[in-house]
Amino acid sequence: MQWITLISTIVGAVIATGSAMLLDRQRWKRERVDRETQTRRTLYGDYLAGLSEARHACGNMARDPDMEPSMRRTTAREAFGPCIGLRYQMTISAPGRVVEASEAAFRRLRDLRDRVMEGVLATDPVYLEGRRTYDEALAVLRARMREGLRVSEDGAAP
Repeated sequence: MQWITLISTIVGAVIATGSAMLLDRQRWKRERVDRETQTRRTLYGDYLAGLSEARHACGNMARDPDMEPSMRRTTAREAFGPCIGLRYQMTISAPGRVVEASEAAFRRLRDLRDRVMEGVLATDPVYLEGRRTYDEALAVLRARMREGLRVSEDGAAP
């Protein structure tokens, strides 16, 4: 009889320890995924903000026909600068589909910036086309970011 009590106690301890370890591992995995998602969410927000600020600066320059060419080039480069570092962070932190879209948006914005540096104004067809292609690339990027973060159209996360 005493052996049965001892064996059942040992089996109970093994089951309890095993289930505690399993639950800890599942919680660790869930917390790791949550941290990675939050890190990506922050990076995506920073990247979109950087692109937005650079696009806004380009728009302001394109609406100023009196800006000196050298000042236009300097201002455009400075406005675009923060996007470069974030671009590289995206390439090592985001899934492939998001990286592809972020590269496309970056290149379309860089093209727009280059046109503005050349003196193109906001009413010129070249600027309007560049703005349209950038806006399209940005829409694709935002959609892929939302997919990667598993955010629905109404903004709810699962």
